[in-house]
Amino acid sequence: MSQTVARAIQILEYCSAHPRSLKDIAADLGVHRTTASRILQTMMDAGFVRTDERGLYGVGFRLAGLAQSALEQFDLRSVVHPHIVRLSEHLGHTVQFAVPETNHIVYVDKVEPQEAISLNTRIGGFVVIHTAGVSKAILAFMDNARRDAILSNATFEPRTPTTITTKPEFMKRLDTVRKRGWAEDNGEFDVVSNCIAAPVWDHADRVAGAISITTFREKTGLEELRKSVPDLLATTMSISLELGWKPKAGEEDAPFERAG
Repeated sequence: MSQTVARAIQILEYCSAHPRSLKDIAADLGVHRTTASRILQTMMDAGFVRTDERGLYGVGFRLAGLAQSALEQFDLRSVVHPHIVRLSEHLGHTVQFAVPETNHIVYVDKVEPQEAISLNTRIGGFVVIHTAGVSKAILAFMDNARRDAILSNATFEPRTPTTITTKPEFMKRLDTVRKRGWAEDNGEFDVVSNCIAAPVWDHADRVAGAISITTFREKTGLEELRKSVPDLLATTMSISLELGWKPKAGEEDAPFERAG
């Protein structure tokens, strides 16, 4: 990838969170202001970037249109979306869907009820691998080569007192997930939220992604949230069956509680 293209992608990702000034873009990304200005102007001409009334740079409407077109072509998301809408409406909690890519796990859908927790995650954003329930639910059932490729991007930096900070500890947690069929985030990403997550399976019995349910810890503690595991597993089972997954003998009632 050329350096200019890499810089343009870096700037787009940086501006996608919220509008930024040229000064902040140059300083935070380590780009010369002249270079940043030139790249921004090119992307503005193409409709990928726009400026607001304050002169701050944000994502352009053309890029938003391309993103929507990409999501519409993403068949897996179209299958999953109605299920997570129903789950979110039933429980009144935020529900997310994430999938593995080459070296990352990416959020591809999210449903947030009006009164539910607003998460600091976005569709298209990378999962913080060592903290998230969805990453544990996916990696626990992934083959070693793919798991190692994704874990190569895990920093294991401490974010909260409960964050897993070593790979051996994380691998032990994956063993637990494999045995019971679902994962959790016990305030590991931030101190205000927790979540439970379970894998989704495809027609070839491969893990295709994971669904998570997230709540404010103050409102719904982890023990209370665990009572929603049956609803979570029922949803992931329904999605998996729709994707062509066939349960093995004895898995019909507890399809994802697989022994390691």
